Amino acid sequence: MKPVSNIALLCHRADNVGGKEAHPRSLSGSPRVATVHPSTVGTRPVEPPAEGILTTAPLLDRLARWARTRPDAPAYSFVDYLAHPDGKVDACTWAQLHRRATALARRLRRVAGPGERVAIMAPSSLEYVVAMIASWYAGTVAVPLFAPDLPGHADRLAATYADCDPRCVVTAPSSARTVREFLAGRQHHAEILVESADEPPDDGWRPAPARGDDVAYLQYSSGSTRTPAGVEITHRNLTANVAQVCAALIGARRRCTGVSWLPLFHDMGLLAGIALPLWAGTEAVLFDPVAFLLRPARWMRLLSARPHAYTAAPNFAYDYCLRRLGPDDLAGLDLSGVFLWLNGAEPIRAATLERFAQMLGDAGTGLRRQAICPAYGLAEATVFVTGDGTDRPPTTATFDRTRLAAGQAVPAVPGAGHSTLVSCGTPTGQRVAVVDPDRGVALDDGLVGEIWVHGPNVARGYWRQPERSRQVFAAALAGPLPDGLPRQPWLRTGDLGMLHDGELYVTGRLKDLLIVAGRNHYPQDVEETVAGVSPALGRVAAFTVTHDDQERVVVMGERTGDGDDPEIIRAARQAVWHRHDLALHDVVLIKPGGVPRTTSGKVSRTGCRARYLAGRGGRDA
Repeated sequence: MKPVSNIALLCHRADNVGGKEAHPRSLSGSPRVATVHPSTVGTRPVEPPAEGILTTAPLLDRLARWARTRPDAPAYSFVDYLAHPDGKVDACTWAQLHRRATALARRLRRVAGPGERVAIMAPSSLEYVVAMIASWYAGTVAVPLFAPDLPGHADRLAATYADCDPRCVVTAPSSARTVREFLAGRQHHAEILVESADEPPDDGWRPAPARGDDVAYLQYSSGSTRTPAGVEITHRNLTANVAQVCAALIGARRRCTGVSWLPLFHDMGLLAGIALPLWAGTEAVLFDPVAFLLRPARWMRLLSARPHAYTAAPNFAYDYCLRRLGPDDLAGLDLSGVFLWLNGAEPIRAATLERFAQMLGDAGTGLRRQAICPAYGLAEATVFVTGDGTDRPPTTATFDRTRLAAGQAVPAVPGAGHSTLVSCGTPTGQRVAVVDPDRGVALDDGLVGEIWVHGPNVARGYWRQPERSRQVFAAALAGPLPDGLPRQPWLRTGDLGMLHDGELYVTGRLKDLLIVAGRNHYPQDVEETVAGVSPALGRVAAFTVTHDDQERVVVMGERTGDGDDPEIIRAARQAVWHRHDLALHDVVLIKPGGVPRTTSGKVSRTGCRARYLAGRGGRDA
């Protein structure tokens, strides 16, 4: 059931959110920094979180408080639609959660010391929530992963497991057998603990307080299996980012309910499904991504009639609802209480926002357009960077497509080619600058450059990759620094965007990531797979194009030897599908030397895309 895993992985990393893709050919502008004041969100002023909250109040301290002050209040509920079509509910209160997490932490401390890694290999479940919190209680570093029985991702799990070098693996009873099979015979030995609600009574053991600079977890991307990258998220980073999200999007609401089907190993799923409820002491209702895929109406039903509800999902999930929800699914829904529909983790389509609001509005669900919130973030900034706010409908702007590709945001005139982009709003409690990636000079409003981020939510680096960490997390601005901005450190996101009317619009990617159906794929992995299907293939390039308002992957390869073209194409499609769970939109074979290259001799994926779109990428072009 291959499509299931596409939904279930859902982009391990929120690398790129917002806007249609464009690639600047030149980047220029004055050295004046174009930045957004951190205390504004959309058009509504928001008081930024106090510095003390961001640096000294650990998120983890909240659980003991809720267990003491509201012990019997609902905390986390998991609705298991895979066990029963109507949903079997497994719920716990704050007191029960604290007891279970403390009991598991006590067991963890017997096998893992402070700072050692604890890999979590389990499906979305209450056990997953308990395992994350218990790893923090024990002073260890959580590594949120997925169960080994997730189809098609054994290589990625193996590479990540080897990179994080865990001392212990925590799993749920339902995945214990597959975890043991996965670990059997591996060179690195790790203890296996199975979390259970039936732990022995409390013997008085208490967790030590977490320090802000301690690493809370390693957030692995869905990137190359050859070079896994674990982002080191500290307790201070996590606390800061949750406080920023609450200040920007939750506001003063004392009670709200989060509803999420995002995988808990995914950065947005972890924040929305575990961290936000833990910070606010409010209820979270979780269910499995596969259950969403099979029946997206379940998402709507769990949100319906809740007075103060929020949810989050990538753009493709809203598109999926547009295709799969019918009149019967929408009948009787009351979505007037949903104050936040966050759209993030991949490029956001203006058409998707409009059609989703129109369909649910016409069905009489009470959906509020201003509750739809486009956002931008990435794992290296914990997750959240900017949001468009919940006080207005999503903001869009239309630009001249040719000028935008050249790096300038110029309003489109009637009859000209245009690109409609979605505003991702402004930051709260952090800084965003748009920078010339070659010169390190911040650009004025209206010029496209690389998005840089500075704030307490920015992670400290990549696990065991000091040189890459220095390049990505310790960037310095060149030129004068108005408005008291720091020289460094800045996070280089690798994403392209601009500030227009003081708001962030994301236009593309420097990193050439292939983002399809909410998942990231490194093009070099796909290229390596295709090149290996036939000795008749030379250079290969993989890139995305937009088809039917969706991102699709095209492969262009040089045919350097004899071979049957249909057979090579068929083998390429099968290999990529089998190894990457990725369907190729097109495979183009061209004569030797036909794949565009950069001046240094590297394959130019941007050039390949341009050639393909221009119609010159056909056979023997």
